[in-house]
Amino acid sequence: MIIRKASVKVVGCSDYVMGAVSCMLLFFLCCLIPEASGQDVLQTCDNNNGNYTANSTYSTNLNTLLSTLSSNTEINYGFYNFSHGQNADRVNAIGLCRGDVEPNQCRSCLKDAGGNITQLCPNQKQATIYYENCMLRYSNGSIFGILDSNPDFYMWNQNNATEAAEFNQVLQNLLRELKDKAASGDSRRKYATDNDTTTNFQAIYGLVQCTPDLTQTQCNDCLDVAISQIPICCNDKRGGRVLGPSCNIRYEDYRFYG
Repeated sequence: MIIRKASVKVVGCSDYVMGAVSCMLLFFLCCLIPEASGQDVLQTCDNNNGNYTANSTYSTNLNTLLSTLSSNTEINYGFYNFSHGQNADRVNAIGLCRGDVEPNQCRSCLKDAGGNITQLCPNQKQATIYYENCMLRYSNGSIFGILDSNPDFYMWNQNNATEAAEFNQVLQNLLRELKDKAASGDSRRKYATDNDTTTNFQAIYGLVQCTPDLTQTQCNDCLDVAISQIPICCNDKRGGRVLGPSCNIRYEDYRFYG
């Protein structure tokens, strides 16, 4: 299922239905996402924050910033928050890799994201792109240390869990335990994974993550909102994801993280 919060493009996903989320209203258009060998690509191009033209100062600053971000070899914990330019042409960017992704793989993902986002969102001053291993966002406004708890996308497995009531309860308990662990992380990483099993031996693997520029309270609040969406988007499903600019969660009935 999909809603256009902004421009949305979908590339790849296995056994999943996907939805994008509006800040105010939820309208759903069903779509089945085919299996693909490459990474999933989802993005929002925000037309409400202004546009820029090719070869403008903002465009030059954006391209410089994206190149600097993906080529930085000093950072090895998967979180990048940089700015470039001055006044109205200042660009702020955040790059976040999944907590188990190796530094070289992280930089490669962010390089791909930076190249694609300027093609998929060719003139928007604010945009976000999501890959399997990383998320990249930029804006002409302030984004560092600011909580945005509105999810951009839902994704869910088409297959239902057996003994769904127990599955859902074990899942909620697991995600809330992970939320507390992730929120207590430091300014480099707010990330947690773990698994649990139902009485009929259904495995549940969970992952939660915040951008580590958030405070512990902000991370808690963001993950609370994301977890509260699971009964809405993904009830009784064996797997699901909630993706947003400040935090994301995922669960599956198989181990999907390193």
